[in-house]
Amino acid sequence: MTTCLVTGGAGFIGSNLVDKLIDNNYKVIIVDNLSTGFEKNVNPKAIFINTDINNTEDIESIFKNHNIDYVFHLAAQIDVRKSTIDPVFDANTNILASIKLIALAKKYQTKKFIYISTGGAVYGNPQYIPADENHPVNPLCPYGISKHTVEHYLYYNSLEDNFNYTVLRLPNVYGPRQNPEGEAGVVSIFINTLLKNKTPILYGHGKATRDYVYVGDVVEAIQLAIATADREIINIGWGKETSVQEILDTICNDLNIKVTPVYEPLRPGEVKAIALKAEKAKEILNWQPKTTLSEGIHQTVLWAKT
Repeated sequence: MTTCLVTGGAGFIGSNLVDKLIDNNYKVIIVDNLSTGFEKNVNPKAIFINTDINNTEDIESIFKNHNIDYVFHLAAQIDVRKSTIDPVFDANTNILASIKLIALAKKYQTKKFIYISTGGAVYGNPQYIPADENHPVNPLCPYGISKHTVEHYLYYNSLEDNFNYTVLRLPNVYGPRQNPEGEAGVVSIFINTLLKNKTPILYGHGKATRDYVYVGDVVEAIQLAIATADREIINIGWGKETSVQEILDTICNDLNIKVTPVYEPLRPGEVKAIALKAEKAKEILNWQPKTTLSEGIHQTVLWAKT
């Protein structure tokens, strides 16, 4: 049976990916320290190992004891604000741990290393929208810097030993299991706020735009990278902007409520607008997003109510 290692597999995107891999008859090993993930998200058919990705001894034992075919590296420090406050922690988690993991994947001859990067943070304030993969990389925060740095290490390691990888630069992903108590994930934060009859805060005065893609569509793209997109960097996205105001309005419409939000300026490190051109994903992965914003938000609301 083909074996996959998923770092961050108890988290939002990671746990949804694990479910999809198991549904498609892959053996899955999860590594997660539960700092932002939850054990309740862990698929009971997966092997769950509670450890930190910086714990090289624990991680190497996984490679020794299991024949890892594919590594899906999702574990990361993803909080833009935290990265600006504590860039050393961000670098330790996102860069150093990734270098160690790449080294182990090479040592134990895994077939492919699939790295989940960020399209929302690496490009900075874009010179054109939608941004394609050739857009200049000018991140505004240490999080974007650290995620992009690992892309270079993957390329470097591919120059010898036939090391194979795919980089997927994700948009703003939303859907079931996204933590509403975190600093990232405006859809889940808004839903949770409204269900508690509290007032939502719209940073960027409601005008900030992002490219929002439903988690089910995203994990489909990640799994497709197993069989193709060798040594490629690929954007995942709709290629269109959606404002924070529109997100809130769509959620309010689904909940059949009205609310007057608080408007605040953007926080440090946040871009004003971004959308990702995903033509390469269509051409190479044969992937396009399918879930509309209204349907995706409806599914997320249903999950939040359970």
